[in-house]
Amino acid sequence: QKQLQELSDAFTQLQTELQTTVEARQKLESQQQENRGVKSEFDRIEDDANIYKLVGPVLLKQDKSEAVMAVTGRLEFIEKEIKRIEKQIEEIEEKTEKKKMEVSG
Repeated sequence: QKQLQELSDAFTQLQTELQTTVEARQKLESQQQENRGVKSEFDRIEDDANIYKLVGPVLLKQDKSEAVMAVTGRLEFIEKEIKRIEKQIEEIEEKTEKKKMEVSG
């Protein structure tokens, strides 16, 4: 009985961990979409267009090439994070499957 309870608790903990990790991936995907939208806007504007960056309560003028590099860098970082989190999700799903077998077996 005690062993079954421990397995059940471990399974519940894995489910919670999986949910948290999936939420993190969704947040990253949302940021990715937002940054792709910004990059798309940058592709449409002239090289000498005025671009402003919000820093705290202040808008600072920014060079287009600087802004494009920043967005590209953010996109690369987000893509790496998504891959890392997807690996985590796979690992958690494997552990969850093993625990499920232990509980039912």
